[in-house]
Amino acid sequence: MSAPSPVPMVTLSLQQVEDLTFAALVASGLSLDNAHSVTASVVAAEAEGVHSHGLARLPTYCAHASVGKIDGKALPTLTRPRPGLVRVDAADGFAHPAIDIGLPALFEAARTQGIAALAVTNSYNCGVVGYHVERIAKAGLMALGFVNAPASIAPMGGTKPVFGTNPIAFAVPQAGADPLVLDQSSSVIAKSEIVVHDQRGEAIPLGWALDKDGAPTTDPKAALAGGTMVPSGGHKGAGMALIVEMFAAWLTGANLSIDASSFADNAGGSPRTGQFFIAIDPGPLAGPEAGARLAHLFAAITGQEGARLPGMRRAAARVRTAREGVSIPKALAAKLEALAG
Repeated sequence: MSAPSPVPMVTLSLQQVEDLTFAALVASGLSLDNAHSVTASVVAAEAEGVHSHGLARLPTYCAHASVGKIDGKALPTLTRPRPGLVRVDAADGFAHPAIDIGLPALFEAARTQGIAALAVTNSYNCGVVGYHVERIAKAGLMALGFVNAPASIAPMGGTKPVFGTNPIAFAVPQAGADPLVLDQSSSVIAKSEIVVHDQRGEAIPLGWALDKDGAPTTDPKAALAGGTMVPSGGHKGAGMALIVEMFAAWLTGANLSIDASSFADNAGGSPRTGQFFIAIDPGPLAGPEAGARLAHLFAAITGQEGARLPGMRRAAARVRTAREGVSIPKALAAKLEALAG
C-alpha cells in the first residue's frame, strides 16, 4: 500500500489568522463582541501550536452558528448566588464570551474571599482550556478548570460512551515569568486532534481511538464516524472524566455528556455543555516565601537532563510561530476564505 500524497499547505501570519477568523465568524452570524472573543481563543491556540483548537475547528464553529445550533448573537447573563460563587448562563451561545464576562467577577470574588468559583452553563466548546486558566493565573490567582464534552469515552468496565474527552487544566502564577499551565484531556488525545489528522490526510497513531465496532484504528475517518476515544491511562482516564463531569456538567446545571449533542455535526440543537473554574489567592496560605519555594520546586524539575515543565513546548511554539507563521492545509484555507466572503 502506497503512502498518501502530501497535502498542499499554505502559511499564514498570526495577523492573517486573526483577520480570517473574525471575518468568517461575523459572516456566519456572530455579533462583533462574540466574534472578538472566539477569535482571541483561536489565535492563541494557533500561536501555541495547538492547531486542533485553532483554524481546524473554525469551519465547524461557523457551520453551527449559520444553522442556529449555536446562537452567535447570544447575550450571556451573570448572577452571584453566593459571595464566592459566580454563575454565567451562556444562553446557547459560545462559551468564550460567557467566560469573558465571568472572569472579572471571579477575580474580584477570589481576592475578597480567598477562593471563588465560576460556573458556566448552557454553552459550547470553549477551545483550549489552558487558555482560560492562564488568564486567571495572569491575574495572580491559582486556577483549576473543568470542561465537559459530548460522550465519547466509556466508563470503567463499560463499552458505551458516557463521558466526553473532558479536559482538566491547571495554572499557577510565577514571578517574572508566564504562568505554568497544565492542560490535559481525559482521553489519550483530544478528539479535535483526530480532526486535524483527517484534514491533513494523515493516519492517527494506534491507541488513540476505536472504530464503531470497538476495534483499534489508525483511520481518522473511522474514529470520527461513530468511534470512541481511548481514555488516558485506561481506567484512570475514565475516572478523571467522571470527576470533570461532576464539576463541569452536574455542578453547573449543564447537559451531562450523555445528553449533549455532538460538537462535530449540525444535528441535535445546542450541546449546552458546561465549564467550571476555581480561582485561589495563594498569598494568604502559601506565605511570603511562596515564590521562592515554587522556583525551588521547578528548578528541581528543569535541572534534570531530559525533564521539562508542562507548557514549555507551548512557550517555544509561540516564539516559533511569531517567526515562521502558521501552516494549514490549502483546502482548509480556501474553505475559510469562502466562509469569510
